[in-house]
Amino acid sequence: MKIALINENSQASKNELIFNVLSKVAKKYGDEVINFGMFGDNDAHSLTYVKAGLLAGILLNSKAVDFVITGCGTGQGAMLALNSFPNVLCGHITDASDAFMFREINDGNAASFAFAKGFGWGSELDLENMFDKLLSTSGGNGYPKERAVPEKQNKQILDEIKNVTHNDMLSILKEIDQKFLKDTIDYDFFKENFFKMCKDDKIAKHLQKVLNKR
Repeated sequence: MKIALINENSQASKNELIFNVLSKVAKKYGDEVINFGMFGDNDAHSLTYVKAGLLAGILLNSKAVDFVITGCGTGQGAMLALNSFPNVLCGHITDASDAFMFREINDGNAASFAFAKGFGWGSELDLENMFDKLLSTSGGNGYPKERAVPEKQNKQILDEIKNVTHNDMLSILKEIDQKFLKDTIDYDFFKENFFKMCKDDKIAKHLQKVLNKR
């Protein structure tokens, strides 16, 4: 599984710590972590939690990655921003049981964490536990097991509802403010890596067109 890490500007200073902890856990399960920044407080390219949501929507809908880890001060804003986009199901994770049950019950493809609220001594240990529970399951298996069937049915219904209530990602990318879109993706790491990973030619073509605009 390819996992993207996205940090917004208020918690950019923690990017290296989060990346190292996430990579340690991902390696245990044979997963790959790709760090899309921000890469620290001095990073010239700023990502708000709204931009993090747009970036996650692009990465997941183009199948460049399979899962997104993100967050903000409380984790709430990033979670809301990611859930604004089609084919993105982001949970707000506060502890290890949240992480496990979100994957087992809701079978999401993104998770948002609080990187400021309650973040102090030993928080990297809590993060490691949460990441471990999040990645230890393939997702969608149900919890407890006797609830597996109705939970899978509810997840399917939710996916079908989202298909009705959300435009497809390409339409969104064409209709969204193009300056905001360019501001989100116009940085070296994205441009050097996304197009090699993207599996949707139409999304790639539109984003290249946006980046080429002066």
